Amino acid sequence: MSVPELDRDADIARDEPSAARDPSPPRGLRPMILRLHFYAGVFVAPFLVVAAVSGGLYALAPSLEQLVYRDYLAVEPTGPALPITDQVRAAQQVRPDLELAAVRPAAQPGDTTRVLFTDPGLGESERRAVFIDPATAQSRGELVVYGSSGALPARTWLSQLHRHLQLGEPGRIYSELAASWLWVIALGGVYLWVQRYRTHRQRDAAARLWALDRASRGRRRTLNWHGVVGIWIAVGLVFLSATGLTWSRYAGQNITDLRSALSWTTPELDTALGSSDPSAMASGGHNGHGGASMPPSPEQMAPVDMIVGELDTVLEVAQANGITGAVEVSIPADTSTAFTVTQTRQPWRFSTDSIAVDGVSSQVTDLSRFAQWPLVAKLSSWGIALHMGVLFGLLNQLVLAALAVALLTVIVRGYILWWRRRPTHEHRWGPPPKRGVLRGVHPAAAVAVVAGAIAIGWFIPLLGLSLIAFVLVDATIGARARLRSRREASGQRL
Repeated sequence: MSVPELDRDADIARDEPSAARDPSPPRGLRPMILRLHFYAGVFVAPFLVVAAVSGGLYALAPSLEQLVYRDYLAVEPTGPALPITDQVRAAQQVRPDLELAAVRPAAQPGDTTRVLFTDPGLGESERRAVFIDPATAQSRGELVVYGSSGALPARTWLSQLHRHLQLGEPGRIYSELAASWLWVIALGGVYLWVQRYRTHRQRDAAARLWALDRASRGRRRTLNWHGVVGIWIAVGLVFLSATGLTWSRYAGQNITDLRSALSWTTPELDTALGSSDPSAMASGGHNGHGGASMPPSPEQMAPVDMIVGELDTVLEVAQANGITGAVEVSIPADTSTAFTVTQTRQPWRFSTDSIAVDGVSSQVTDLSRFAQWPLVAKLSSWGIALHMGVLFGLLNQLVLAALAVALLTVIVRGYILWWRRRPTHEHRWGPPPKRGVLRGVHPAAAVAVVAGAIAIGWFIPLLGLSLIAFVLVDATIGARARLRSRREASGQRL
């Protein structure tokens, strides 16, 4: 829930600040969470609106690109597929000026084969793809693709809009700030909504928590919809926040460092050939990891055409080892490096195995099974695919789009609540809940809250910095209110 929850405890006179009405500090954690919910909602919600709109569009991007680029992605099957070697050589004739990087063979009849080239004129993580008809080896055109997902231009544009508003690295601050606060606002809102009905009978309270009150009107109806819809989507919001932070610049680096320290990272294939233990390498083990790769010797600098000629054999070896379905084959620049065949993210695929194959000897030099990954690495892979709208296909995308729309309605209703209780003269931004919240809790609890805020703020830097900003703004407003009260008191004495 994204903006101040206004309930019976926060329903105050429009032209009188709560601190002036009752100088005693509030009791318990609820006032503190209510105050945090107020400030975070008012100031962070605009960032969440942008993230929700761009994220909702990006969620539908995988299906949209199938429609927009269907002439590149699909063909009418006219016969059996030609060898991959022939398809790649046909693509090389289209772009003889570029260095061959990888190939994604057609996964099923009616699909095209993507042949990927390194283009020095493109940006980071971008490659140029030539789309080949598998049956005729005719080109269907070329496009720029982005990242390991192979996103096409429209999807890439939406992805970068969601990630950094097309502003590059500086724009990533917006998305990280939104992801940093989203889980705090969501969990705080759930706490406030549950606490609101803690005094009701159990059955009545459960009904009020989860059910929309269609009979209510005015402010009560707005508050009900704000709270109920917010609690419906809270789990989804926390999930989006957690997975979004893994891609962020500052918190994301801390998450990466933590995973590395705990050995929770995704295993990487060793593609360097010439291990000191040939038997281990041939068995597909990981004993070759960690060895320093030597630069290729002149005899290892085989012509590209010779390396391409090994593609069909490499794919056969991969398929014999269970690496099937939609895959990407990374093509080495020389014979000192193995081919890698990796299963790509596809709807309803929950594991992505990969294999390294020596193109000369056709031996397996390394093998990575998803089943053997650390649990956190598995959860990260599933979470990323789910966040991208890939894990469950169209169903996944529709749920994410609905989640974005629901979040927008919660934000809008929260601002409506805030606007309706705004004062008409002083305090033009509306009186927030009471100050002095930490004075109303047990000292041990206050210390725990401060220590937790410092730890979380260090791990999620933009959350910590913005929280400091909220405290400074709040302190400034409080100082001004106290100064005004003293002046008014002095005037009354005179």
